[in-house]
Amino acid sequence: MPNRLRGEISAMLDGREWTLVLTLGALAELEDAYACADLQALVERFAGGRLSARDMVRLIGAGLRGAGNVVTDDQVASMTAPGGAPGFAAIVADLLRVTFSDADDDGGDDGEDEVAETGANPPPPRG
Repeated sequence: MPNRLRGEISAMLDGREWTLVLTLGALAELEDAYACADLQALVERFAGGRLSARDMVRLIGAGLRGAGNVVTDDQVASMTAPGGAPGFAAIVADLLRVTFSDADDDGGDDGEDEVAETGANPPPPRG
């Protein structure tokens, strides 16, 4: 079972439950993919709440690999999620929320209401 205090989430992809986490290595992977100089630049990259399908593939892929799953972004791109594109957006929003939110702010169980209201905006980084 994922530990949200460690930044882990659970997501259904291809009818299977997966654990995702943006570890330091996964965040470094994303910094490299987006040519961001630092973590703050990466946060700002996603702060606008406008994510492309490629962004979602990269974020979900990095989260899966951060949790120890051996998957490529091409494999992630062919996966399905309950609810289609909004389901993928909810996964990404939840992953960003647990990664960048305060530990006492668990963001709820599924985050879908917040995604519908606010988009996929991650809060500013902790500390």
